[in-house]
Amino acid sequence: MLGEVIDYLSLAPGKVIVDATIGTGGHSRAIAEHIMPGGRLIGIDRDEDSLAVARERLCDFGSACEFVHGSFSDIDKILENLNIKKVDGVLFDLGLSSYQLDDPNRGFSFHNDGPLDMRFDRNSFISAYDLVNNLNEEELSSILRTFGEERWHNRIAHFLVEEREKHAITTTRELSDIVVKAVPSRYRHYRIHPATRTFQAVRIAVNRELEIIETGINKAVDLLNAGGRICVISFHSLEDRIAKLSFRKLAAGGKINIITAKPMVPRFSEIKLNPKSRSSKLRVAERS
Repeated sequence: MLGEVIDYLSLAPGKVIVDATIGTGGHSRAIAEHIMPGGRLIGIDRDEDSLAVARERLCDFGSACEFVHGSFSDIDKILENLNIKKVDGVLFDLGLSSYQLDDPNRGFSFHNDGPLDMRFDRNSFISAYDLVNNLNEEELSSILRTFGEERWHNRIAHFLVEEREKHAITTTRELSDIVVKAVPSRYRHYRIHPATRTFQAVRIAVNRELEIIETGINKAVDLLNAGGRICVISFHSLEDRIAKLSFRKLAAGGKINIITAKPMVPRFSEIKLNPKSRSSKLRVAERS
């Protein structure tokens, strides 16, 4: 929803914008083009590999674009270190990027065999391997239920524990195969792959994704100038629910005005060009 983001951020030359999840810089490239001359873009990401791609992609903007390796939950400290007190807009594009998903060495996808990793920040200590091979059955079941809304969380957790008693589960292919075996056969041929929710749940747990969304939104709103905009793009119901409730609390406290009463969804033409966008939702609010 690039066009919608550009419109709702009310971009103009000279504005200061934060892309709190810059990824490889797709949104940021377009944002930078709209705030120059005189504008400033700060890109934050937990993934150093993605950040390097974004830095190269936006190199022609020079010092007007700054790139920070970190979490958007620390947006206040990051901007303080850059001597920035207020900004005109903040974008959160939550979840996993295609760049990360398509690299088998990152371990995010069940489509390509790779190490069981799933860390956004490869300097962090806990990987998918650690969770899958060390949590007890009840803990695994809870993660699958809470973060994946997986119907068969108990069965999958049981199968994982049984399998790892024989050998450690080390690859994405192994994890996917175990999940497929755990799911009753009549549910294995749905449009969504049987391992989709398990991979989502483990990834969210590894990166503690949901824990930091509300914190990031609250801090971002505090840093907005009056009339500044915040845009949040989510890709599953858990993320969207947190964004919705965060906006409601902030609106009730008089800090923001909600611009999108209901989340915006991609146009059919965009979904046709980019099928991965079909589940995305955009919520927008303005600082009072």
